[in-house]
Amino acid sequence: MSVNVKIPTQLRAVTEGEAVAEVQGTTVAEVLEALYARFSELRPRIADEDGLRRFVNVYVGGEDIRFLDGLDTPVADGAEVTILPAVAGG
Repeated sequence: MSVNVKIPTQLRAVTEGEAVAEVQGTTVAEVLEALYARFSELRPRIADEDGLRRFVNVYVGGEDIRFLDGLDTPVADGAEVTILPAVAGG
């Protein structure tokens, strides 16, 4: 299944400047693994040994995966996945 992943500006340095990456996967976990395979420097920026870093939010079709099935959330063909790290500042 082909999925479009929206990459935020602060992560584009490790995605060769790509704002949207097309990858394959049927769950969020598979989509992220495909993304990591393509952009190896992305994994340490958004994931740790327990899964996603605490400050990273992932949405499927605008819905936060924390309120769905987490990394096991199904992703339909053509779906849009958005990675959104929290930004702090004042």
